[in-house]
Amino acid sequence: MPNFLSLFFILFLTACSSYVQEPEISWSHSTKISDGYFYTYDGTRLPLKSWGHQKHPYILIALHGFNDYSNFIEDSAKTFAQHGIQTFAIDQRGFGQTNTRGYWSSTESMIKDVYALLKELHKQYPNRPIYLFGESMGGAVALLTSTTFQDAPVSGLILSAPAVWGWATMPWYQRWALSFAHYTFPWMTFTGKGLNIKPSDNIPMLIKLGKDANMIRATRVDAMYGLTQLMGSALEHSHHIRVPTLILYGEKDEIIPKEPTSMMIQRLPKDTDITLALYENGYHMLLRDLQGKVVLRDILAWINEQPLPSGASQRSIEKLLN
Repeated sequence: MPNFLSLFFILFLTACSSYVQEPEISWSHSTKISDGYFYTYDGTRLPLKSWGHQKHPYILIALHGFNDYSNFIEDSAKTFAQHGIQTFAIDQRGFGQTNTRGYWSSTESMIKDVYALLKELHKQYPNRPIYLFGESMGGAVALLTSTTFQDAPVSGLILSAPAVWGWATMPWYQRWALSFAHYTFPWMTFTGKGLNIKPSDNIPMLIKLGKDANMIRATRVDAMYGLTQLMGSALEHSHHIRVPTLILYGEKDEIIPKEPTSMMIQRLPKDTDITLALYENGYHMLLRDLQGKVVLRDILAWINEQPLPSGASQRSIEKLLN
């Protein structure tokens, strides 16, 4: 049992409920950005970082992966700023320096937070396009926010190795084991120690992350369960994408399997502008891999409605479908 559960922790560097209708938001507090925090719809205070200038023509909201936090985008955000993009990144509930660090909230509260931030930034900068970028778990949150709230002011989605590894892609014994653990010892924690998983080829970056006190290294079972629910919802709702979308995936990704990624691709709507980019030498942490600058240039080109300079979008995506 412990060995199986620890397998779920390979999602630590990423980051079957469904939302048929928009969840109601009780705006018990006014949202605001103040002194390095975003005060969201229910008054919860989320650490907020920003890079760039308010006069830049574009805004990008970056959402981190599971057990990661807002600093994941720092190096890329500095490059974005050089190209007219102001980046904002929050520590999502339960991660980074939030008051509930280590505890899972819910899919609903996480997408409400992002929706509230979108609305707040749109209110402050009504004439600036806002792009929603998500890595792994953040990709699932970005996808669900966009597809759940029809009035979300999103000009485009950028999903890097989106976490869509939900219940539908797990064999029955995995579903049973995780459910049993969730209802029996939800408080128990597991680490990824001993797993031969390579999230990136950028070893110095991984060593630095290993020393970062804001990274979570021991994950509660109920957080794993909540993450799986989130991923299942994202997979289920991938066919509801209605805004221009760039989906990035590394052929060497050892965190999010090819099978659920393939299922997501097959569900994508045919009438939406969606660009798929497969990186032959890419791992899970595409922007932080050794070839991260290649991916970064592709994102900048896509935002400016230009072909991806790497040619990744022209590579055979059928590799993921076979």
